[in-house]
Parts: sequence; C-alpha cells; structure tokens
Amino acid sequence: MNLIEAISARHSVRHYTDQAIETEKIERLQQLVDEYNAQSGLHIQLITNEPRSFGESLLARYGKFSGVTCYFAMIGKRSRTLDETAGYYGEKLVLEAQMMGLNTCWVGLSYKKIGSVLNIDDGEKLVCLISLGYGATQGVDHKRKSPEKVSNTDVKTAPQWYKQGVACALLAPTAINQQKFKFELKPGNKVSAKAGFGPYAKVDLGIVKYHFEIGAGSEYFEWE
Repeated sequence: MNLIEAISARHSVRHYTDQAIETEKIERLQQLVDEYNAQSGLHIQLITNEPRSFGESLLARYGKFSGVTCYFAMIGKRSRTLDETAGYYGEKLVLEAQMMGLNTCWVGLSYKKIGSVLNIDDGEKLVCLISLGYGATQGVDHKRKSPEKVSNTDVKTAPQWYKQGVACALLAPTAINQQKFKFELKPGNKVSAKAGFGPYAKVDLGIVKYHFEIGAGSEYFEWE
C-alpha cells in the first residue's frame, strides 16, 4: 500500500479489538516518532498498553471509544504554529500506521489526560491524541464537499497537480467532518492554504496540507 492508497483506505475508527500491535510495528512507529520530533521540534509520544485515557473517561464513552490502549500524544511547545505542525506530522503517522494495517482516530476531547504517563515539559501543550490499534471495523466514509467549495481558484481550469492536491485534501480527516479550509493557486505556482474557524481548525489545516502535498506532488508548487 502506498500513501495514495492509504488516504483512500483510511477512515476514523473508534472501536478496537484486543489484538496486540506487533513489536516490530511499535518499533517502526517509535522510530518515525523520533524522526518527526527531530524534524519538527514537536514532542510526540507513542503510548502503549495504557487503557486509562479512554477506559476511565466519561467523554471517551460519550465519544463511543472502546478497546483503546495505544495512542499518539501530540505535544509541543506553545506557539502560533503548534496546532498546524501537530496536524501535519500527526497525519504522517496516521498514514504510516494505515500502511501497516493499523487503524486510527484523531481525538480532540474524548479522553482523560493521564499525567503520570505523558511527559509534558514546561511551556508545552498537549494538542490532542490519536488512537491506534486494530479496528473492530475499517470505519466508514463520510460525505465530502465538492472541490469548488474548498478552493478560491477555479478547479476546472487549474493544473492537474492542483486538482489532485485538492482531491486528496478532501479525503483528509477534519474535526466533525466540517472541512473548513480553503486553497488558492497564486502566481508562480504558489499555493495558499487557510484554516476556517472552529475547534481544531489549525490542526485540520496541517492535516489537509500534508494531503495536498501527497496529491499534488511537492515538486510542483511552493506554499505561500
């Protein structure tokens, strides 16, 4: 499975089986966490065999989570760009996990923060969690906006790479599936991406920008 296939196959999953994630997969994911932390300055943590964050949370039960014992904690220094960076690198982990046959779900509020498990330094913030494991199902697709709804550029007359970028962005997970983002093609093959308003909109922006890069090919454009 490649990244494009992973984008198409991946859906949010809230119910997980008790099948343990293989040691080699945990080791590979930890290696990726270390690489992405070095690249981004984030403090992402892979937590395993920890059922309390979702098992002891009323919000988790309200969010209909079950069987979650592994997750990524998206943590970083408080800054104007933290949420977007967490979204971008978190989605890289999500798609890598999908290619390993694992399932995931971005989780904004439906969990209990276990302070003794997470290592949050002074000046850092826990942005969100991403549940991880073998899903009881593969999840379901959701209704998507049309390309015209998320682009200030006429998609019909845009270059093929731009069309493909927008198409991949529309397959990205966003908070409450609202897809509150906008792309625009500028002169010199520069692309602007703007977040809408709402909870986790900046996290969503990071996620959709990574999807756009995969679909468009980063060699064809620059972010404005």
